Amino acid sequence: MIKRYATVIFLSLLLFGGLFGWKFFQISQAVKNIPVPPPAVVAATIVQRSEWQSYLSGVGSLVAVAGIDVNSEVAGKVKVLHFESGQSVQRGQLLVELDSSTDAAELKGLEASQKLEQVKFARSEQLIGRNFVSKSDYDLNKALLDEAKAAVAAKKSMIEKKRIVAPFAGFVGIRKVNVGQYLAPGDGIVPLQQLQPIYADFTLPEQHLASLNVDQVLTLTVQAFPGKTFEGRIAAINSGIDVATRSVKIRATLDNAERLLRPGMFVDVQVILNETKSVLTLPDTAISYNPYGDSVFVIESGKQGLTVQLKQIITGKTRVGRIEIVKGLQENERVVSAGQVKLRNGMPVTLDKQPAPGERETVP
Repeated sequence: MIKRYATVIFLSLLLFGGLFGWKFFQISQAVKNIPVPPPAVVAATIVQRSEWQSYLSGVGSLVAVAGIDVNSEVAGKVKVLHFESGQSVQRGQLLVELDSSTDAAELKGLEASQKLEQVKFARSEQLIGRNFVSKSDYDLNKALLDEAKAAVAAKKSMIEKKRIVAPFAGFVGIRKVNVGQYLAPGDGIVPLQQLQPIYADFTLPEQHLASLNVDQVLTLTVQAFPGKTFEGRIAAINSGIDVATRSVKIRATLDNAERLLRPGMFVDVQVILNETKSVLTLPDTAISYNPYGDSVFVIESGKQGLTVQLKQIITGKTRVGRIEIVKGLQENERVVSAGQVKLRNGMPVTLDKQPAPGERETVP
């Protein structure tokens, strides 16, 4: 009985072993027949040494050389508007007339009083020489004449102030008043800005003070005109350092003949220094940015052909699509510039004959 059970168990194990071996043989043959994927195709570039012009970077705002809110010095009702919003005006150009009819009528009365006092004084002047009037009467008539002249002058000044003119040449903004509107003293009428030239005010850390000089060249960019660079020169350096920020305020003057720059614009400023710096650079497409640091895939040659190895690096400044390599790479090292997403350490690669898309325009 025991022999019979042993035989059955032996035959079962033999059967299952044969089936397992056959399946293992089939799977191993199938694995051998799976095609090996070709190496990944990547674009490559080399670490280049470049001479970069040194500069200091800062941010600031544009400020008008002269900018005010034109207002009325006296009260009155708007009679005539002599300008349109956004137009160019010259110095002394009439902008607004306030109603001065009442003042004109009062002026006629004052001028009549002045004539009367003039006649009285002239008579006193003739008679005092013959002692027909007292010296006190003569002095009184002279004082009354001076008072009448002052009243006329004051009324003429009042009428003149109701003719509001541009204090300097520039461009007016959007008007804030309408014909028939009553203006109180100090009410705004229209903003007036002188746009040519224009100032750029910005700040730099105090440690750069020794590198700054009046008439030093700088360039700036604004968000309204991407890709366009404006050039200017330092006009003034503040006499003190801001205690709160430990920075120095600088004012530059820029030509604005095309009227592209407007007061209030945010600007990125680069102050050009009289020195150059030798740096290692790579195109920005070659850098992989991660929370734990920047890295590149270095291309290495070996017995198995070309393979890649991930390498941590330290980057610096960026200029025109290229990034400064501070640490981690040597000059002329070859790295992957496009196709990093599909790579891993030790993976074989094939180089594309074309450079990365971002570099093709610069390749002859």
